[in-house]
Amino acid sequence: MNSQQNETLTRTGPGTEMGDLFRRYWIPALLATELPEPDCPPVRVGLLSEKLLAFRDTDGKIGLIGEFCAHRGVSLWFGRNEEHGIRCPYHGWKYDVNGQCVEVPSEANTGYCDKIKLTSYPCVEMGGIIWTYMGPPDKQPPLPAFEWVELPDSHRYLSKRFQECNYLQAMEGGIDSSHVSFLHRGELDTDPLHRNTQGAKYARSTNTVFDILESPGGLVIGARRDAEPGVNYWRLTQWIMPWYTLIPPYGGGHALNGHAWVPIDDNNCIAWTMTFHPQRPLSADELSAMESGRGVHCELIPGTFRPVANRDNDYLMDRAGQKSGRYYSGIKGLAIQDASLQESMGPIADRTRENLVSTDNAILMARQRLLKAARGLTGDKPLPGIDRAHQQQRSASFLLEVNGNFREKAADATLVRPGEAHVAV
Repeated sequence: MNSQQNETLTRTGPGTEMGDLFRRYWIPALLATELPEPDCPPVRVGLLSEKLLAFRDTDGKIGLIGEFCAHRGVSLWFGRNEEHGIRCPYHGWKYDVNGQCVEVPSEANTGYCDKIKLTSYPCVEMGGIIWTYMGPPDKQPPLPAFEWVELPDSHRYLSKRFQECNYLQAMEGGIDSSHVSFLHRGELDTDPLHRNTQGAKYARSTNTVFDILESPGGLVIGARRDAEPGVNYWRLTQWIMPWYTLIPPYGGGHALNGHAWVPIDDNNCIAWTMTFHPQRPLSADELSAMESGRGVHCELIPGTFRPVANRDNDYLMDRAGQKSGRYYSGIKGLAIQDASLQESMGPIADRTRENLVSTDNAILMARQRLLKAARGLTGDKPLPGIDRAHQQQRSASFLLEVNGNFREKAADATLVRPGEAHVAV
């Protein structure tokens, strides 16, 4: 890549090519539990280099508005959420969920407040998440229709964490299936959501060959490894535009997992993690493991979304564990193993210095797809990843004879069949 391409892909603020593209999608903004009840405390929200404030008013309506009062620039996070609006504590200016100023006490009965309006974005609450749309009103897409959004609450577990790097290098880690054989190899034997599965057994093979299929919504990334004589083990990762990845399952009885990599600003992102099962509620053991930071989730500093293992403490590096092979990288936890290396690249990776190989083809194709979509915004062609059919996709894992028809098998295995089990070995 050249420096201009890298710049285009990684800058997502207002007026940038990628920022304009991302604003055309529904964006996961908060967990619904962050605004648990009417008139609860407001929450700061950073999205696409915009500083916003979320609150739930007296009627339960959700507002996502500019963080700062139009009077003197005070952060409304300090405000009082009361009587159908958020009131600035400095001089009492008050705003509703649409960002409209509804009261300026010093200018009562003058109509002055009618002239004041903060930035505001529409929100919907679906699947345990508060989503927002930040693009042109006349271009608003259909509501999110991912499989996990439409399942009962009992069938899914959601978490999010801060990651201290640009969204792109985090997302590229999510579509890089070859690193599993190295970075996660120790954890596959010990993590309660992965150990003793066929996937944990076969994913250790470092002889990985890729077959990548373009889909209407993104890419289906097939990674082939040796299994038994005459049989290959395939892992299918979904990348759905603009930033969703669905992780191949490791065993038939296990839940599915996915991520969304959402920019806070150019140097930080939110890593959303979704675990869900299409047929059954998640078990008490599964929930306990995820709440304690196992699987693809991680342990957080109480009261925050920052991981306990982070840049400031070298991710709790365990050199003895690294040497013994218990943790291949010396770091515990699948999510933090990924984050530690992605953050080590710096806030924005310099892709002009890369030396890419055949296992990086999915990353190259995703970059090209993003650039193409951003530069095609002026046309009337629907964006990839918008339609329900684009989102109703599954990841999969399966065994296939060496001479089997991979593309035919992949097309069938990735279909969402409501109420039916996903394809996994």
